[in-house]
Amino acid sequence: MSFGARAVIRLDALQHNLNTLRDSVPDARIMAVVKANAYGHGLSAVAAALDDVDSFAVARLEEGRRLRAQGVRQPIVLLEGVWDADDQAEAIKLGCELVIHCDEQIALLEQHAGSQCTVWLKVDTGMRRLGVTTEHAPAALARLRALACVRELRLMTHFSSADELDNDKTRQQLERFRPLAEGFDGDVSVANSPGTLGWQEVAALKSSLGFSGDHWVRPGIALYGVSPFPGKTGADLGLRPVMQFEGRLIAVKAVQKGDTVGYTERYRAEKDTTIGVIAAGYGDGYTRRFEDGTPVVLNGRRVPLAGVVSLDMLTVDLGPDASDRVGDVATLWGDELPVEELVPFCGTLSYALLCGVTHRELG
Repeated sequence: MSFGARAVIRLDALQHNLNTLRDSVPDARIMAVVKANAYGHGLSAVAAALDDVDSFAVARLEEGRRLRAQGVRQPIVLLEGVWDADDQAEAIKLGCELVIHCDEQIALLEQHAGSQCTVWLKVDTGMRRLGVTTEHAPAALARLRALACVRELRLMTHFSSADELDNDKTRQQLERFRPLAEGFDGDVSVANSPGTLGWQEVAALKSSLGFSGDHWVRPGIALYGVSPFPGKTGADLGLRPVMQFEGRLIAVKAVQKGDTVGYTERYRAEKDTTIGVIAAGYGDGYTRRFEDGTPVVLNGRRVPLAGVVSLDMLTVDLGPDASDRVGDVATLWGDELPVEELVPFCGTLSYALLCGVTHRELG
């Protein structure tokens, strides 16, 4: 089959990762985070494959609309909530659960006279992004409890530093959250991927706080087989990469010592060698920020990026004795090359690399 660059999405790996996460918190329900096109993996395919999760979480209404259009029946949580009456009415009609994180959204809900909905009150315990303050939360809860349109009221917070296992900030956030969640008469959710995989306090949350509802975790990046912890890969955590990003070798050519390769002449050959041209570039999501030396796997060995990444091509140094042939498939990241290992070569996050991929193929 002819292709340039492609991301092969392995749905069996997705299911494996879900099972691994479930084993980490066996008493918790799973809210699978599929925002940003399922972290670049394809919203529709991922949601269809995760048909046994308890709910899905998205950032925006249009994502929830897409899920309902494809027949998803599970609850859909709008993590950013909604901002006008029309969107609120549509979200409730679609059966979405609303995250409320400010007074303006409470006031909007107070004007709603239609169907009931489930509401998550988001509390800012230290992320300093979305959420009402811990001091203001009791008043917000009282206003929401007074609304006939609120079928069920739940609590949520978000960790800022759970990926730093030696940082006490996560415990501090839990302690700020404790007075609100202790004995709470509803469901509670605190943990993203690192909170789920790295903190025993999360596994013991329900027994520790004694709330009467369900305990929910919200895994995102870990579902896709990527570690949320610096210095670790998904494999270190028992996860499998869902995305295999590949490109074909389309040219092999000899260069002499001192020859430059590509735009800006950034790469200069230190000896006579062989350059390989792979049909993948920043137009496919292989960022132009990658530096010389970034590894690419070809025929079972790692070869270094050699020169500036172009729109739809990249060049690698195959070595003077290369036997690689046009048509060979290179792994840009995946099983043989975890995406986490590429982060030091481009100064961005594995999240950003995955979300930037533009061409996808199911496998």
